[in-house]
Amino acid sequence: MKKLPVAVVVIPTFNEVDSIGKMIDHLFTITFPKVKDYDCRVLIVDGKSPDGTWKKVEEKQKKFSNLDLLIETKKEGIGAAYVKGFRRAMEKHRASVVIEFDGDFQHPPKTIPQMLKEISAGADYVLGSRKIKGGSNPKGWGFKRLFFSEFGGFVARTILFFPTKTFFRITDPTTGLKASRVKGFVDTMEMDKLYSRSFGYKLEFLYQMIQLGAKVKEIPLQFGLRTAGESKIEPQTAKDIFRTVFLLRLNDDMTKKFIKFGFIGGFGFFINLFGLNLFSTLMLGLPLEVGIRNGIANALASEISIISNFTFNNLWTFKNEKLTLGKRMVKKFITFNLSSIVGGIIIPSLVVSVGTQFFGDHLRSLFLVLAIFCFTIPYNWFIYNKVIWKKKK
Repeated sequence: MKKLPVAVVVIPTFNEVDSIGKMIDHLFTITFPKVKDYDCRVLIVDGKSPDGTWKKVEEKQKKFSNLDLLIETKKEGIGAAYVKGFRRAMEKHRASVVIEFDGDFQHPPKTIPQMLKEISAGADYVLGSRKIKGGSNPKGWGFKRLFFSEFGGFVARTILFFPTKTFFRITDPTTGLKASRVKGFVDTMEMDKLYSRSFGYKLEFLYQMIQLGAKVKEIPLQFGLRTAGESKIEPQTAKDIFRTVFLLRLNDDMTKKFIKFGFIGGFGFFINLFGLNLFSTLMLGLPLEVGIRNGIANALASEISIISNFTFNNLWTFKNEKLTLGKRMVKKFITFNLSSIVGGIIIPSLVVSVGTQFFGDHLRSLFLVLAIFCFTIPYNWFIYNKVIWKKKK
């Protein structure tokens, strides 16, 4: 008989003696029999609950052979519990899929077969979403809890992913219902370097899976209202989540590049500004209209700024994709200069020229700022990433 891949449902518990027995019975007698393509198992990670939750699990182990129990030596947070659970699932059970799940029926057990079906269909990461059609928050939630969920989730998603495609693909970043493919994903995640051992882990796991290139699929989640057990949400949950997403975004490779790009761009701006004023002053004796004079002056200053930006970005911002001296570098430099004729010279110079012609020479610095920050910087960022230093696949 062919050996089925193993799917381990990891459930962290703390003082849930009133619900965990019912959940275990439901999973093994109702939910798992509906799954034909996986060997489903349950791993309870208990924080040494004072109410004896782990004792209830030990009782159920006598009935269900695929029920595993890990008792933490000390309670470190829900994120730490999942890390321990994932490791045990991989090492002891050789799991192909790990599922993050609650033991209090807030996550409907019927979603487990759905998630595993999506994994079999090619998804690497299946998320239960309260925000898509068919999903919902509990009707019994008060305004404060609902506001935190909706607004907090949106802010976290914005900080972490905007303006990338992922911002629009992931609707519920703080969801706790997830199924993850192990091979090539969970088994390569840096779980020892989490910023959060608490609720912020959700965003870190999500971020790492996205960074690893996981194919994401969302399914509707009708989040249930807690009827027993203790909530795992802690007083510092909001602070922990926002701290986590801020650190993740700040240390993101693309963010680091953009900060370097901005620093070099700022240096280039001052070169451009100094050059504009210098060349404009040097041409004061020429019989030219003020707009034409400033347009020519800015074109010359812009070229010097472009050369500076290209050189320092190559050496610092994009050092991992650095172009070395040779035909390819010359070709890329020419390509960038040609593309910058529009974004770095023509458009800014026209803005400066037309602006000073109509509103006065004393405003040329203002019009240069508007042109560079509203057009040139976004344009250059796109060209640098998609053309000049585009990563080789």
